[in-house]
Amino acid sequence: MITPTSLLHPDAFLSPLAINAVVQRALDEDLGRAGDITSLATIPEATRAQAILVARQPGVIAGLPLALATLQKLSPDVEVRAHVRDATRVARGQHVLAISGPARAILTAERTALNFVGRLSGVATLTADYVARTEGTRMRICCTRKTTPGLRALEKYAVRCGGGFNHRFGLDDAILIKDNHIAVAGGVRPALERARVHAGHLIKIEIEVDTLAQLREVLDAGLADAVLLDNMDVAMLREAVRINEGRLKLEASGGVTLDSIAAIAASGVDYASAGALTHSAPNFDCALDIEA
Repeated sequence: MITPTSLLHPDAFLSPLAINAVVQRALDEDLGRAGDITSLATIPEATRAQAILVARQPGVIAGLPLALATLQKLSPDVEVRAHVRDATRVARGQHVLAISGPARAILTAERTALNFVGRLSGVATLTADYVARTEGTRMRICCTRKTTPGLRALEKYAVRCGGGFNHRFGLDDAILIKDNHIAVAGGVRPALERARVHAGHLIKIEIEVDTLAQLREVLDAGLADAVLLDNMDVAMLREAVRINEGRLKLEASGGVTLDSIAAIAASGVDYASAGALTHSAPNFDCALDIEA
């Protein structure tokens, strides 16, 4: 029997517990107190149906494990045959899943399943577009914490499906000293010194700078692992790479768009983080069509 984990991108983990929890929340939201009263009223209980989940645009698919989990949670008798798995690039009109089973369950699951696939495939497809524009460079495209509340693990998984990489999952992953931390702490060096005292041996420290003078201060302190270069133009990024001389990992952030990403990658920085991957990804057009 096909399972949600068998449809996951093989190089991007998503916990089965996270899948189950988010699907349950989504169905609770949609079914409310009385369930799908339209399907209950119009479809006899014993009716069976066949359906196809189809891509209506080209792109990178993500979210199939959640679509399958949605169907299986509504009825164990639903059978699904997968034509692709997550992270597959599909063409417009391509069949993604073939579904058969109790008609009520399929109809009830339809919108929730499509919401998952549409949202996550949109993130994966946009990420793939960014990645394609960095081809030939060593720079990695990363997401941020600018995610939909409650869906961060899913959206960051979709970024991986599109060929991107994940930044922090939360505030507890790593120390990232931003401009406001520096202001309150009293400067770059005091902030770094306090961070280094508190950081465990497996915790990385990254600090944000918005001037080359601050970058030099960070390099002189010798306490950081990475530097976030905030809202620097390409000329400044190139100069930052020159000044750094490979000592720390450099990450460009702010103003990272599809139009600018190629030039940013060519500057020589190690990473570029773009909130747009998750907060501005358009929905991927897909549909669930009942077969006569």
